[in-house]
Amino acid sequence: MMFTKTALPGAFIIDIESRADSRGFFARTFCSQEFAEHGLEVTNVQCSICFNHKQGTIRGMHYQDPPLTEAKLVRCTTGAIYDVIVDMRPDSPTYLAHISVELSAENRRSLYIPEMLAHGYQTLTDDTEIVYQMNKLYTPGYERGLRYDDPLLGIEWPLLVTEIAQKDCSWALLESMMVGVEK
Repeated sequence: MMFTKTALPGAFIIDIESRADSRGFFARTFCSQEFAEHGLEVTNVQCSICFNHKQGTIRGMHYQDPPLTEAKLVRCTTGAIYDVIVDMRPDSPTYLAHISVELSAENRRSLYIPEMLAHGYQTLTDDTEIVYQMNKLYTPGYERGLRYDDPLLGIEWPLLVTEIAQKDCSWALLESMMVGVEK
């Protein structure tokens, strides 16, 4: 696997190194030893699949509060997504900064998302499937989120939004949460 650092500390784009022959190819998508060598979480306690019918669907921006923060490894196995992560670590030099990367069945990339980074994506094709590996169990009482259209984040989504959950439209804007906090 090839690990590429992103502008957000601890977040990596992971590309496969395929071994090809006349049958096709073989490649690792996860190796605890290689992940540990890059300082990444190697424990996986939950794997999930998410399927989306329509191009333009947005899911996110989600993260979990301490002590149940979760690291994720995200991969698009069918279709393509515009994946976005936002640094929610208050002591980080990149606090509230975001990056985006296209993940697709064609490019076979993964995105490693460290704890306390909010995650969301927009589908670029119909019938898109995403596979998640997480180091902690989903815990509803610790779930937090950001509005996908929060002006303080300035995320430029590539398509018009066709589908989004009411919950994801209902998160408070960051400005309202920062009253009395030095920006």
